[in-house]
Amino acid sequence: MSITEKQRQQQQELHKRLWSIANDLRGNMDASEFRNYILGLIFYRFLSEKAEAEVAEALSDEEITYEEAWKDEEYREDLKEELIENVGYYIEPQDLFSSMVKEIENQRFDIEHLSQAIRKVETSTLGQDSEEDFVGLFSDMDLSSTRLGNTVKDRTALIGKVMVHLSELPFVHSDMEIDMLGDAYEFLIGRFAANAGKKAGEFYTPQQVSKILAKIVTQGKDKLRNVYDPTCGSGSLLLRVGKETKVYRYNGQERNNTTYNLARMNMLLHNVRYENFDIQNGDTLENPAFMDEKFDAVVANPPYSAHWSADSKFNDDERFSNYGKLAPVKKADYAFVQHMIHYLDDEGTMAVVLPHGVLFRGHGQAEGVIRKYLIEEKNYLDTVIGLPANIFYGTSIPTCILVFKKCREIDDNVLFIDASQSFEKGKNQNHLTDEDVDKIIKTYSNRETIDKYSYVASLDDIKDNDYNLNIPRYVDTFEEEDPIDLDQVQQDLKNIDKGIAEVETEINEYLKELGVVNHD
Repeated sequence: MSITEKQRQQQQELHKRLWSIANDLRGNMDASEFRNYILGLIFYRFLSEKAEAEVAEALSDEEITYEEAWKDEEYREDLKEELIENVGYYIEPQDLFSSMVKEIENQRFDIEHLSQAIRKVETSTLGQDSEEDFVGLFSDMDLSSTRLGNTVKDRTALIGKVMVHLSELPFVHSDMEIDMLGDAYEFLIGRFAANAGKKAGEFYTPQQVSKILAKIVTQGKDKLRNVYDPTCGSGSLLLRVGKETKVYRYNGQERNNTTYNLARMNMLLHNVRYENFDIQNGDTLENPAFMDEKFDAVVANPPYSAHWSADSKFNDDERFSNYGKLAPVKKADYAFVQHMIHYLDDEGTMAVVLPHGVLFRGHGQAEGVIRKYLIEEKNYLDTVIGLPANIFYGTSIPTCILVFKKCREIDDNVLFIDASQSFEKGKNQNHLTDEDVDKIIKTYSNRETIDKYSYVASLDDIKDNDYNLNIPRYVDTFEEEDPIDLDQVQQDLKNIDKGIAEVETEINEYLKELGVVNHD
């Protein structure tokens, strides 16, 4: 769905406000650090307002406020139970974000109150089903850091200023046409990814690429039992799948602790109940989290050409043991592919973003052996989509999307799509337009050959190419130049010579008149 003018205006206003908040923190710390504070405080406001809404509903038939009810022991225990059941945590009235903003306005706020309030949220989940989803959520928001100020007073003043700014953001409003909270997250993550280079690219996949992956794995499905991302970053790719169809459970694993916290926050921010997601912290290849599960959809944008141990123990690991080779130590791309295929349900679809090199690297070596096995022995490869260069934060390398299915409806060919020239040029990155995305998805759906854009290659075609999947071998994008008219070229040369002779004659006449040369 295209973004309406109203949505654009609301987004611009939100982005402007968020950037002004970021400017308050700029100078004290780098972008990745103040991102943690802004996002952490946005999240705490969200949790507060979520708790307030739940309590308001619970007390709707009572003539009593949140504060009054909490002072009554019986009411308090009932409210705690209700909140734990419905949202997974509870917040005491004096610890609400709105309560602290009032303290700031009355100059009674102390940053230590915020620290305690955050700790109490985590404590409230201990022993509950939600405990795992809340523990350590705010660990990257160090409120005692001298980066915020050398004294408690300085730190209190700075954080207080940010909280007041955040309190003015219209998170819930009757005429809001955007996902205010989700958009705030995406803007900050995206902006800081753009500014922080490769590091930030670890946790952010551009929206349009996410959209392509999500549309592919949900095609023809009105619901998914589950979806899995082995390198889930901030969880945006998982959540994107949920925008395309009903998803009952989200599973992900993320190695970076900061990003792991972001992913859990992001789930809760997008109203995914704590029992409907399971995000784990750890190295996916070395210590996989969900070994006994299979997933209806698997999506990923793993780190490109990452290093891994390629330890000999993995020769006996069921994820890798059938291929005859392990992915190279310095290029784990195919290790991620093998891992994802292992988790894919027989009727599921998998879509993964990888560097272009996976299409042709390692002929006769490990990557070539794995690639051949996937195509010749298993026939899992369904589609290869070439993307434009420079559309990811922090890297200009061209990338591709590989689509795999274990039970393919059309299993005698592979679709190649060359979308590398379809993009809108941007200042720092190129962008896929809605039209570019729609064309990719339509071509994928129709599985058709389009001149200079796509080609349905038989398995024999691929075999003849020694299982090299480089897209130009299948999609001819060569633009033939107009034939050269030699007679015309010859005539043009004669005309040029004639013109030169005429100019020389004219010059000589002038020189004669000036007496520079003698008359004949």
